[in-house]
Order: sequence, then C-alpha cells, then structure tokens
Amino acid sequence: MDRPLPDPAKLLASWMEWERGDETPGMVLKNLKVGGLRGLLEQLVAEIDTAPPS
Repeated sequence: MDRPLPDPAKLLASWMEWERGDETPGMVLKNLKVGGLRGLLEQLVAEIDTAPPS
C-alpha cells in the first residue's frame, strides 16, 4: 500500500496543537508518525546530501 506524501502544513498543525497545550505529547507523536514526518525528514536529508557545497 502506497502512503500519501507527507503534508508539511498538517505536520506543523499537529506540532502547534502540542505547543498550545491542546494535545498530549503522545498523541502528537502518533499524528506526526502517521502524517509522514519520517519521510519528510528523510527527503530533506537526502536533498542536503546531494546539494552542491556552497
């Protein structure tokens, strides 16, 4: 089963729920995991690794 691409806006919204105190840390971690945070971070690291040195 293919997962949808991570949605950075939704991931940020989940994080902000925790910062405002609207959600527990455990629920936020669950939402970040289900929302694809790992894939987004892996993608960013791959882009950094392949970027030409500045």
